[in-house]
Amino acid sequence: MDTTTQYYGGLTAEQFLFNEIRIVAKMHQANKPLNEIIDEIRKDNLFQYPTERQVSRLARACYKRLIALDNAYLINEIVNAPSRVAKQINLYAMMRHYRLIREFMISLVGEKYRLLDFALSRKDLNVFFTRLQEQNDDIAAWSDSTITKLKQVLTKCLVETEILDTVRSTVLNPILISEELERGIRENNDLKALVAFNCFRI
Repeated sequence: MDTTTQYYGGLTAEQFLFNEIRIVAKMHQANKPLNEIIDEIRKDNLFQYPTERQVSRLARACYKRLIALDNAYLINEIVNAPSRVAKQINLYAMMRHYRLIREFMISLVGEKYRLLDFALSRKDLNVFFTRLQEQNDDIAAWSDSTITKLKQVLTKCLVETEILDTVRSTVLNPILISEELERGIRENNDLKALVAFNCFRI
């Protein structure tokens, strides 16, 4: 990932989107263009949202993650693998698309795995965001409510992938990276990302 990529606060609305990305990935595999994917999701209410208001935005968010993933094998696994595996791949896709999630997963979660320090406190999240605010004017301009929502999104991502048991948990689970994700990360020559999934094999 290009480290000059801007941080994106819109992640507050986009969240984990696991069921949605599976739907979009299946259509993407069929070589459907984005506008056709959005039209079909709307017409058949595939996201099962009460209104269509968010369909276009969230379908686009899923599509951008798949493009950022840049790996046909991993996209196929998002569609077909068991949920546990596919959720890990979705988190990796988010790391490829969102600079904030990549830095959180590598510099905070991955570093804790490396040090065998499995405690994850509210203070850890506060320190992470304070450091980013000191280093980046865009993040410094974000409101307190945006920062609070982003902390919630990051925590929920960890719960979805079983790194945390619940949103109130303060202990990281020493997860095992799926074989499928490890293969895809290595194919992408993105070895820095391995630590986010407690993998330190060279």
